[in-house]
Amino acid sequence: MWILTKVNDLKELSHIDPGTKAEVLLEALPYIQKFRDALFVVKYGGSFLDENNLEIQRRVAMDIVFLASVGIRVALVHGGGKAITRALAGGGIETRFVNGLRYTDESSINIVAQTLNEKVNQQICDTIEEAGGISAPTPGERVFACEKLTEDSKGNPVDLGFVGSITSVSPFEVKVPLSEGRIPVISCIASDNEGHLFNTNADVAAAHLASSLGARRLVYLCDVPGLLRNPEDSGTLISTLSVEDIDNLKQGGVIVSGMVPKVDGAAHAIREGVKRVHFVDANQPHSILLEIFTDRGIGTEIVL
Repeated sequence: MWILTKVNDLKELSHIDPGTKAEVLLEALPYIQKFRDALFVVKYGGSFLDENNLEIQRRVAMDIVFLASVGIRVALVHGGGKAITRALAGGGIETRFVNGLRYTDESSINIVAQTLNEKVNQQICDTIEEAGGISAPTPGERVFACEKLTEDSKGNPVDLGFVGSITSVSPFEVKVPLSEGRIPVISCIASDNEGHLFNTNADVAAAHLASSLGARRLVYLCDVPGLLRNPEDSGTLISTLSVEDIDNLKQGGVIVSGMVPKVDGAAHAIREGVKRVHFVDANQPHSILLEIFTDRGIGTEIVL
């Protein structure tokens, strides 16, 4: 599989000599055998779900379908921040942030839910179908139960309106399509005990789903190579990180901003039994395959 780092598309393998093709397949073989019938959860960031990123979406879909085709059960959780911002603007609603977090008022939540459950979800499902997979569009409120979020990641009181904190996961809506060979595509919308809809953090939602399903792997698609000791230097990639080291990296300013909920979600998933959590760069062609099916990987792996 090392050769995939030198090509931009799997189709380019047609121009590679047969011996090299065989090496590619043979390196992948033990991983395919190891992970057959395993369950992976992939978190798909909203930053890639933009009309300017169609090529990235296509490559991600190919990777997801590849996993499914070799016997790995895959569930996908997605956000959609850019699409939400556009939809709200179209409705004359200004996007508001509180301490860097999106505020969702009562007039916005239905637009948010419709955007994620219909437009963004369908967009992802379409790319999976085009790549030869069978998708299962799944509104998040069928899967995630929540209560109103009252604290930020540091424990400080916060009011973000209709933004929820996930309390439980109902896996039935996910297990059924998985058993049928379909790929569930799940939004990060949740509902409370009274049926009110809430927006939730997709990174956290993916971690809860992976834990609930007993996933073997949780993969976060990022817009950076992984966790970097120096955000300005891709050469400082942390290849492997223990859960025990997370707090020190937070205090040292290595894990900041949007990486915090991802890493916190990873720690939660690992402590709840998920074997490995991976951060890979969706901008790199076929990053999921390179991380999972090669000896060295390309991103950051978090372990117990």
